[in-house]
Amino acid sequence: MARRSIPEVNAGSMADIAFLLLIFFLVTTDITSNAGIAAKLPPKIPPQEQQEPPINERNLFVVLVNKQNQLLVEDKLLDIKDLRQTAKDFLDNGGGQGSDGCSYCQGKKDISSSDNPTKAVISLQNDRETNYETYIAVQNELVAAYNELRERERKRLFPNEVTYAEMDAEFNAAKTSDARKNELRPKLEKLQELFPRKLVEASVKRDKN
Repeated sequence: MARRSIPEVNAGSMADIAFLLLIFFLVTTDITSNAGIAAKLPPKIPPQEQQEPPINERNLFVVLVNKQNQLLVEDKLLDIKDLRQTAKDFLDNGGGQGSDGCSYCQGKKDISSSDNPTKAVISLQNDRETNYETYIAVQNELVAAYNELRERERKRLFPNEVTYAEMDAEFNAAKTSDARKNELRPKLEKLQELFPRKLVEASVKRDKN
């Protein structure tokens, strides 16, 4: 009895099929853009002009994470769970007088603390041996302090809008229409102007006057 031959599969067109599938997925896949961290880098300054302007001591809030992962705020130990509120108290203090005053601040107006949110600077410093997770957790708490104060002002100025976080996310989303972005831009700029994020990760000169 003759052996029955095994039919061969014609694989000649497999490369064409794979190529067509690749084109299909490239055309149909929705590629979203990642907005990343909302931070602006300062312009490059010639070495001879790199002179840090002194900052009034009461307008500087120093946060240090040491090599034991302990949090030192203004040279005092602080639990990370209390950092956000402490930072908000500093930013929202409104202790300035006259042109340095803050009409929307709701803080204690302590003359030994920040004059105005537009002048308040938070300096975040860390030791070389600081745990990375601890450092990021501290940074997140400080950013959250700014965002919560901006959200408070959003409720006052734009009560019919979504939350500040949702506004920011919607503005940075690739799928958001240009018309909606044009609507959100001035609102976001206003909120960021009231509480500008002056969070630096370097030592800053103090002015004790």
